[in-house]
Amino acid sequence: MKQEQGLSVKEGQVQMKVEHTKQIKEVVNAVKAKNIQNVYFVACGGSMASLSLGEYFISKESLVPSFVYTSNEFIHRDPKVLGENSLVILRSHSGTTPETVSAASFAREKGALTVAISMDTESPLCQEAEYTVHYNYKDGSDALDGEVGIFYTLIFELLNVFAPDEKYSRVVNQLPNLEKLINKNVDLFSKVADDFGKKYKREKIIYTMASGAYIHHAYSFTSCLLMEMLWIHSNAIHSGEFFHGPFEITDFDVPFLVIKGEGASRPLDERALDFVKKYSNKVEVIDIADLVFEGIDDDLKEYFGPALAGAVTRLYADGLAEHTGHPLSVRRYMWKMEY
Repeated sequence: MKQEQGLSVKEGQVQMKVEHTKQIKEVVNAVKAKNIQNVYFVACGGSMASLSLGEYFISKESLVPSFVYTSNEFIHRDPKVLGENSLVILRSHSGTTPETVSAASFAREKGALTVAISMDTESPLCQEAEYTVHYNYKDGSDALDGEVGIFYTLIFELLNVFAPDEKYSRVVNQLPNLEKLINKNVDLFSKVADDFGKKYKREKIIYTMASGAYIHHAYSFTSCLLMEMLWIHSNAIHSGEFFHGPFEITDFDVPFLVIKGEGASRPLDERALDFVKKYSNKVEVIDIADLVFEGIDDDLKEYFGPALAGAVTRLYADGLAEHTGHPLSVRRYMWKMEY
């Protein structure tokens, strides 16, 4: 939906909120009308990483099985339980990712309920899916908090269908705090992230470690920011898997960025962090417990931490871009040739 001429930014945001609420309500009503027995989150790259948070919360909080697939494998693997009792949520920023568009078509052929998340309602993905929940980057009326807030609203409204609990309504009610919290945490971590970029600007490889909901941020940071945008070798290591092979590469000059999560898997991060700090002199930590959570109930911090972490980790890539002189927009292959 494009912002109408003559509307102020604030009026446009109100209009967008009404539209988003309507779109999410339509999806929730469609889910209620069906006997949904499983949920699939399907996308590629950073879009897949963002959807993975939905899989994490639904599998953790409800009895409904949920799965994450990269789009092409979703088609080629052809899950046997995919069918008329399935909900398939797909995402592509532009709505033009060919594999994801094909995955939407494939899911609909199987009889699944399909929902597209994108910035462009006229995109091939949104046209292919049965329902659309969109955010609006094109005219600037949705910032990062808008995109995250819209997705979180959808997920926690769905959780209230799958496993009703008053805390999910509280999450949705406190999401309007997100913009302020993102801005405060960006201010809090900007200097630290810039120092990180200055310190590690000549590193050829940087490992990122996390667990729980934050492993998806680690994946996005390594694959989409370090490797894709900065051409720095990297790998996202799950803290729980660190001692099952990867820890052998630890040495005094091997850099690690550890996301110390807020939630059930925090002990996994603490154990891995204790080890790397003993044997590497290049360890940096993003401790989610240090983030600002003003206006968020204590028992909801586990849900809001991942919503804030993306903006914070992005700062570390910005720091590297600034001090390496390598803009995040530069590509060698992507969008430039056939692949």
